[in-house]
Amino acid sequence: MPSGDPPVIRSNVPGSFPWSVLHDRHPALIRKVGDATPYGPDRRRALDLLLREITDGVIGPLEGAVHDRELWESWDRGHVGGRWDDAPFLWAESYFYRKLLAAVGYFDPGPWQGIDPFEPFKRAELLGKGVDAELRALDGLPGMPAEEQAQTLLQRALWGNQADLGFRLSAGGAQDGGRTTDLPADDSDLLWSAVDGPRPARICFVADNAAGELLPDLALIDHLLHARQVREVLLHVKPVPYYVSDAVPADVIACVRRLSAAGGRAGEAGERLWSAMGSGRLAVRAHVFSCAPLPYSEMPGDLREEFASVSLTIMKGDLNYRRLVGDRMWPPATPFASAVGYFPGPVAALRTLKSDVVVGLGADVVTELDASGRPWRTSGTHAVIQART
Repeated sequence: MPSGDPPVIRSNVPGSFPWSVLHDRHPALIRKVGDATPYGPDRRRALDLLLREITDGVIGPLEGAVHDRELWESWDRGHVGGRWDDAPFLWAESYFYRKLLAAVGYFDPGPWQGIDPFEPFKRAELLGKGVDAELRALDGLPGMPAEEQAQTLLQRALWGNQADLGFRLSAGGAQDGGRTTDLPADDSDLLWSAVDGPRPARICFVADNAAGELLPDLALIDHLLHARQVREVLLHVKPVPYYVSDAVPADVIACVRRLSAAGGRAGEAGERLWSAMGSGRLAVRAHVFSCAPLPYSEMPGDLREEFASVSLTIMKGDLNYRRLVGDRMWPPATPFASAVGYFPGPVAALRTLKSDVVVGLGADVVTELDASGRPWRTSGTHAVIQART
């Protein structure tokens, strides 16, 4: 980011949203993870140690012969050994999840190696009745005009970002998929113009959460491949479990199977997506930088080349938005195109607001939202569709 950019968001203001994440959400998550899986005494001791560490406020190093030590040392920026509250909020959140995986033995030889500590939460959501209703709603699409179908699928993917299990751990989080029509920025036309531009189109779709959010994402991807005749979609997910409900490759398979088993229009989409994965038209990516504690402005060269090569990159969700524009105290009227000027190709963001950072809003819109007295930046009741093509 240029030197003139505003300061990064930190967690050192008691009562602020970032402070509440580190001091309330993360301790609650440690307890929930411990309750959801029958870890033995060694893993429970490790979870207790992590809880004490984040409570005491000093960032400890990764211990033992960890496979990614060199990588995390390159991402450190001198924060290890300092206070959790003083590190950039984005960095501290990400490092917490890496340490949580270490505590549950995700990377260590033994019975818990490769076991997703968030899988019980993802599975419960994927099998829930709310998902049944969402999938049945796809049966109503054929009665709509083509462009209305497209916009409906886009909106469902956008508001699906409320299905964030980590967000629901915080007081005031939108529960049970409650949604509003508040969309203070809507660049839908720019997004579709990039999709329908010079052929053959290739799209990068950078996913956020699994289960209840990934299902409408996949329905949108099916629309891109089937109705919009996009040649290829590169679906980026996380290589390891991250941020409670973030999607990993196994979640993609689980969601495609869930679609296929639903019957109706959902089942047809699931079968098409399964076939598209087999033919390579839908390719899953799991780049290590997807779990980096850094903004996309610091992405490695191979990822930059991929984003530069496609017709459009769609960044989904709050975390990807923070990494895309930079997790900074931007004036909300900062143009979206300015904040993402470094990005190597056309880019769009589908994001429900669940953290402080936001750009691309009109000054009058911000004044009206602030006057409401509600925490519109962090409550999940507002969303944006923003694009730079």
